[in-house]
Amino acid sequence: MTEDVKKLWGEELSWIKDQDLREKTAKTWELALERSVLSADDLFEIPFTLKAPTKVSFMGHKRAVVHMSKIVGERYPEFFGEELPVDMDVLIAGAILADVGKLLEYEKDSEGNIVQGDYGKYLRHPFSGVSLAEQAGIPAPVLHIIAAHAGEGDHVKRSVEAYIVHHVDFMTFLPFKERLVPSK
Repeated sequence: MTEDVKKLWGEELSWIKDQDLREKTAKTWELALERSVLSADDLFEIPFTLKAPTKVSFMGHKRAVVHMSKIVGERYPEFFGEELPVDMDVLIAGAILADVGKLLEYEKDSEGNIVQGDYGKYLRHPFSGVSLAEQAGIPAPVLHIIAAHAGEGDHVKRSVEAYIVHHVDFMTFLPFKERLVPSK
């Protein structure tokens, strides 16, 4: 695992118990960083979305999604028992990888601003994320989370883990985009 990936995901990757899945998840981020114009340090600075004004960084949002998904997944058995089992390794890997494709979707304009590049206009991050993860050998249940976490997933049946990541992701995005601002 590279130092950049450790800087981004050291703690969270350690939550994945399956060593092979942990290594493949790290490898996916390595591939993305190799192909991206963005550096690991950029991810702590750039906004997590281009669709709403925010000072929350890409990594601030990503870490929130991973941590909150983990908490939700751990609580499911308490309320739903065996009715809705959660594979925590799949959930955590999927949450870590859900936005990895944004490293290919985003680029810097001539003034250094983050914009959606030509690649991203043709292939949004769920598609490029699946491609990167598949190159690293990520299994289908995790690829499913990457593919289904955004609006593109609204047309497929989601796994329990994909529902968790999807809703946590939107729960931490929509308030920035659609929040009610009370009048004074």
